Order: sequence, then structure tokens, then C-alpha cells
Amino acid sequence: MDALLHQGYDDFRAFVNPLVSMRARLCSEPYLLERVEHGHLIDTGGKPYIDLLAGWGTQAFGHRPPAIEAALMDFLRGRAPSFYPSGISPYAGLLASRLHQRTGYDAAFFANGGAEAVEAALKLVRGASGRPRIVCIQGAYHGCTFGSVAMMQAGPYRDIFGPHLPMVDALPFGDMQALDNALADPSLAAIVLEPIQVEAGVRLPDAAYLARLCHGTGERGVLLVADEIQTGLGRTGRFLSSQDWPRRPDVVTLGKALGGGLMPLSVMLTRRPIFDGVYGKFALAEAHASTFSGNALACVAGLAALDLLDDAMLADVERKGRLLRNALDEFIMPSPLVKAIRGEGLMLGVELEAPDHPCYQFDYLGVPELAAQPAIGMLLVHRLYKAGYISQICGHAWQVLRVQPSFMISDDELLACVHALREALDFLWDLQ
Repeated sequence: MDALLHQGYDDFRAFVNPLVSMRARLCSEPYLLERVEHGHLIDTGGKPYIDLLAGWGTQAFGHRPPAIEAALMDFLRGRAPSFYPSGISPYAGLLASRLHQRTGYDAAFFANGGAEAVEAALKLVRGASGRPRIVCIQGAYHGCTFGSVAMMQAGPYRDIFGPHLPMVDALPFGDMQALDNALADPSLAAIVLEPIQVEAGVRLPDAAYLARLCHGTGERGVLLVADEIQTGLGRTGRFLSSQDWPRRPDVVTLGKALGGGLMPLSVMLTRRPIFDGVYGKFALAEAHASTFSGNALACVAGLAALDLLDDAMLADVERKGRLLRNALDEFIMPSPLVKAIRGEGLMLGVELEAPDHPCYQFDYLGVPELAAQPAIGMLLVHRLYKAGYISQICGHAWQVLRVQPSFMISDDELLACVHALREALDFLWDLQ
């Protein structure tokens, strides 16, 4: 098995993405991972790692959660179909009903990845409103498919793929006047918003801005879309982060942990009148479709994930989030390299500020292509790898370390991670 894994890693470099492999090697990222023990990753040398990314949010219940594995194995030992040629999957029906019970939304479209759920939302809001303009917020990350990338923050993920989807534009983050101007536009179909802009540095809209956005969209019949791919399903200590907004969003997208960490699964949720306003005629009933939408195996994983994510777990995530934030404030905030700490629940960001010294710059480190980016975040990630922690910076804000561990992490592991983070910061400060 060890030889097979090494061959697979070499083949990834040769046939999938050589630069991703190079990045992992340059950063000493622990990619030679062999097995899972008690939800944690073990490399081929036997070294354990705590995943502070929770697999970019997909592994909220830990790597290979036993309850999800058991549900999938029970299904596979049976003889039920996984794919229904009619497109009528009873497992999709069961999962949609469970999501209705938890969220109140009574219309669901299932997909595989988060960007697919966002694409479904984009089509829905144009079809439902009869209007062309869709507005997002600068700093957004809604996925890398062609529609969603039109809402991407300007930069390498977006720039070279233009011209983008027409009548899609971004408002400056927190700019009330720009928001009012957009709301006054009769062509505006929808505003798409992340409850927390994770990739932009774990930024939260302030209460006044969010209230104006919610009330303004409601008053003008503009659809409100909450992209909860990263924040939903308990990540902030609530099933939906948007459930406390002044107005309930018209559309919500969920993904990541919905498949229990073992199956790709996402969903677009909305209200039945909105959905039927677009797809409520026989000729249009399947005008938006995905071949594996609602396949049984993915939905079995989703049902098992919802079983795990009960009220007790949500309360525990909220408690652990407070424990983690208090520890970060006490031990990390005093570091001269730390500028701010933001977030909610187990979705936190640590913003760094490097001294004006060449050792904190990419060109000094031999990567001049990245000279315009701050290197302090990746230096910190590199140190945490060595200490046995898998972490990463935010996609649009390389100076912000994202901290989003598994919901199953213990209190002792959380506190140990904070102390490892402080030791890594102290090491980097001493480089000058």
C-alpha cells in the first residue's frame, strides 16, 4: 500500500497538477498521508496531524467519521439502486424533507460541489425575477465554475477567464451608498452574500449593513441569496449562519460537510413558490438538471450527517468556538505579528502583519512570482506543518490564517493548537 500511495502521488504530479505538487513540496505540506486514526491524519512515517482546516470544511465530523462510514456500508451491503433513471430518488426525497425540518425551506435541488449549487441559484433568481442583474460583494468566493467565477474577487482566480457572465457585478464591502444605489436599480434580480467572507480574510458584514441589505431587498422584491457553503451546517454554532438575519434569505446554498466528508454533495434550498415560478411547468421541470443529482449514496451520507449534527453538537460547536476565541485572544493576540482575530464559532481568522524585513517576503524566499503577496501567512503555515497541524491561509487574503477545525476536536487539542500557534509566531518574530 505504501508503494502504491507513492506511485499515486507521483502520478498526480505527472498527470493531474504538477504545480500543486511543487507547492506542497516547497511548503513541506504533509501530503504523503497514509491512514486515518480517530479522525486524524497519519503520514507514511507514522506522524499524526490535526487538521485545522477540517478538509476545507468537508471533514467537519473528522476524517472518515464512523457513523457516515457505517451508513454507507449498510447501503452498499443492500440491493437498493443508487441511480434512478426516472430522476426520482427516494433518498433525495428523504434528505430534502430532513432539510425542510431543519431550515424551513421546502424546495431543494441537489448537486455535487458547492459551485454547482451556486450555479443553480443564479439560474433560479434570473428565472424567478425576470430581471438580469445579479450583485455580489467584493471579496467573494462563490466557486470556480463559469457563472460563479463572475462573482469572484478580482485576481488570478477570475481575471484571465473574461469576458464574464454579463450583468453580474460586485459592490464594495460594507459600502451603504453603493448598496442603496444597487437596490434602486429596477433591473436587479438578486444580491448574493456570504455570511462570512472566508477567503477575503474571515470578514463579517456589520449589523447596520446587513439590516439595510435584508430590509432593502425585501421592500423591492429583490431576491436574497445566502451562500452558506462554508458557513452553514453548524460551522458558526448555528445550523444556518443566516438564520439570525433580519430577513430570511430566499435562497440558501449548502455543501462541504453535507456529504459527511465521504461523498460529494451540495444543495440549493429555496421556497416552493419561487422554485415553481421557474420550474413549475412540465416543459421546464427539468430545465436545470445534473446527472448525479440526488443519487442514493450521496444522500445516505447526507442523512447520516444530519443525524450527527443535532442540537447537542451545535451547542458544543458554539462552546468550543468561545473556548478557542478566548484562548486566541489571551495567547495569540499579544504577539507583535498579530493584527486582529475575527470570526464566529469554529470559523476564525488570525490576521498577521509582518515587519518590514526581507525575510518575510517571497522574493527573498526565492519565489519572485509571488512578490506582491505577503509571505508571513505561508511562513506560519510552514511552521505549523512541522508541529503537526494542517492549516492554510485565506485565498484572497494571504496575511490571514484560517482556523476551522473539526467539530470533533477535543478541548485539550484546541488549547494545544493555540500554544503551537504561539510558538510558531514567536519563532517567526525571532527571524529578524
